[in-house]
Amino acid sequence: MKLLTYTLLVLTFTISFNSFSQEVKITSLSDTLKPITTLSTANKPLKVAFKIQTLTYYLPLSHWSKKNSLGFDISEVAFVNWSAGGTSSISGLFKGKFHRVYARSNYNWSNELIVKYGLNKQDGIDIRKTEDAIQLNSTFGYRKDTLSNWYHSAKFNFNTQFTNGYAYPNTEKAISKPFAPAYIFMGVGAENIDKDKKRTFYISPFTFKTTLVLDQRLADQGAFGVAKATYDLEGNLLTEGERSKMELGFLITNKYKKEIFKNINLENRLSLYSDYVNRFGNIDVDCDFLVELVVNQYVKANIGAHVIYDDDIKSKREIAGIQVTEGPKTQVRQAIGVGIEYIF
Repeated sequence: MKLLTYTLLVLTFTISFNSFSQEVKITSLSDTLKPITTLSTANKPLKVAFKIQTLTYYLPLSHWSKKNSLGFDISEVAFVNWSAGGTSSISGLFKGKFHRVYARSNYNWSNELIVKYGLNKQDGIDIRKTEDAIQLNSTFGYRKDTLSNWYHSAKFNFNTQFTNGYAYPNTEKAISKPFAPAYIFMGVGAENIDKDKKRTFYISPFTFKTTLVLDQRLADQGAFGVAKATYDLEGNLLTEGERSKMELGFLITNKYKKEIFKNINLENRLSLYSDYVNRFGNIDVDCDFLVELVVNQYVKANIGAHVIYDDDIKSKREIAGIQVTEGPKTQVRQAIGVGIEYIF
């Protein structure tokens, strides 16, 4: 009986001592305990040893890559008793870019969402919109081998805006609204992705362009190229304006982004489209040019210009209080700003 009691006390002490005198460092996701090995003799206490085996687990490789950025640019001018004159103003621009790319062997699926919204306030003038855009781009491509930079591609592009647009100072009647217009491009072609030169070139001989004008008042006016309403001699409505227009044409896009000097990045996006049926050779141009000067990880300065020419977009201006529609003109927007940007 005494021998059994002595043996149990020694066994308890041995286990406790081994437990507190050894440090186990766990570096993997899971540890497993090996079976207990027991050594005993007739006249000696039991010795119990524990052996811990470390198992290593590997997470599966993801073929998805992502990059998100949120930024806010601001520019401000203030005058107090300034003899040379001037108008105080402040402008703000919110922007976001979200990228998702799936790349595996001979497949590449690139997705991009771009949102922008800007406002301007001047002394004595109501707040006015300076920027408004929602753009979604998605391109899926397949190449025959990993040595080629050319992909057989299908492209989808969608563009619209958040809020109403006006021909200032007239804010009673909107000249554009969300989904009025909205542009949808869908086509197939070939895309060249050159990662060394930071360039993506796409060419498509078959691209459908759909123009949506979901506001009936704007559709009746024939805004953005849709068929306008018809009236009789007394001004009574005969047929409403169509709310959509479809075209088939030729599309070329190019995207270039590179650090041209230290902390100076250049990005250029160019889109050229021509309809086969409606005046082929008359090219719609959309060019967005941006120079980014990096101050530090979060602070950046931007110099940009956006040029658009579309034969279906008629210009409007105010003459003696009356809104007059004119022919298509080259649209230019230029901006300089300093702001913060968070990339995650």
